[in-house]
Amino acid sequence: MSSLLVDRIGELVTNVADSGTGGPLGIRRNAALLVEAGRVVWIGPARDAPAADHRIDAEGAAVLPGFVDSHAHLVFAGDRAVEFAARMAGRPYTGGGIRTTVGATRAAGDDELRATVRRLRAEALRQGTTTIEIKSGYGLTVADEVRSLRIAGEVTGETTFLGAHVVPTEYADRPDDYVGLVCGPMLRAAAPYARWIDVFCERGAFDADHARAILTCGQAAGLGVRLHANQLGPGPGVRLGVELGAASVDHCTHLTDADVDALASTAGPDRTGTTTVATLLPGAEFSTRSPYPDARRLLDAGITVALATDCNPGSSYTSSMPFCMALAVREMGMTPAEAVWAATAGGARALRRTDVGVLRPGARADLMILDAPSHLHLAYRPGVPLVRQVLHDGVPR
Repeated sequence: MSSLLVDRIGELVTNVADSGTGGPLGIRRNAALLVEAGRVVWIGPARDAPAADHRIDAEGAAVLPGFVDSHAHLVFAGDRAVEFAARMAGRPYTGGGIRTTVGATRAAGDDELRATVRRLRAEALRQGTTTIEIKSGYGLTVADEVRSLRIAGEVTGETTFLGAHVVPTEYADRPDDYVGLVCGPMLRAAAPYARWIDVFCERGAFDADHARAILTCGQAAGLGVRLHANQLGPGPGVRLGVELGAASVDHCTHLTDADVDALASTAGPDRTGTTTVATLLPGAEFSTRSPYPDARRLLDAGITVALATDCNPGSSYTSSMPFCMALAVREMGMTPAEAVWAATAGGARALRRTDVGVLRPGARADLMILDAPSHLHLAYRPGVPLVRQVLHDGVPR
């Protein structure tokens, strides 16, 4: 069995908190780690590093767990650059442009969709994202939702059925019929290709009753629950997600005190965070000129927060987790350390994963080496490509 030593690490972020001086990021100085069979098998001082078949010299740089992007929409055709330009000129975002992408995606062949997914997946990987969730939702027919999930599944195991993204044009006057389709034939066909189910619970999309019906059917089919909630204004989405035990409620831009209390109520007795994660997507607020969510309010309430890109062609066409981290620090009240944790361990919590977003023996050897001495530089130097090298499943990429 071949082994790989990453040696001479100046600052190693493990996300394994301890009683020492490493803080919540579990930082180790002058460290090394050993990888075998795609897993971390040893971490310790560089001076005690064991022999290995292969070696990477970090040259004193920072090493972090790979980013875990727990909210992305990569299966689509076309773009909406004209819509973006119109928003920058003053037109408000309503979510209605989703139907434009639905039309383009339905018209595209499998190879075109596959090429887009692989291009964006490779783009994200170069920037340090080793785990990514990908949703369907731009097909909105049985066949198109299934092929979207099938293509997404070629690059990730974290696939989400989002047949309830919007009501498609052909069902505009029959939303109840479309919900019946999603809960019935579409879910039966899609479930074998999905781990999660999601609903866009917003004005102009799906109300609480429809969302509850769809998510409950998804749970009965064995899918975990995620939810787009409270992006465009206050609404029932966050509290519905808590009611259904969702792994994550995403966006959380407009929260009432009751929403925050509901999320906080999912904390376990060990007080290490909440079972329902608030996943914040600052790329969407940047691209739609909307108010940013208040991460500080959530963190101070003891709520687990994740950061994700929401990569999609309409409201957040970025695959860059470092960009979203910089926005979170500048605009949302997070410290650089909190942003790093949210983009790695927080994303893993949002996917209910314990093998990624962390570096410890037994975890997947998903990590990045920065062209920088500290994790602080990810927010300190926005827009600069600081990821020197990525290991995914222990393999240099």
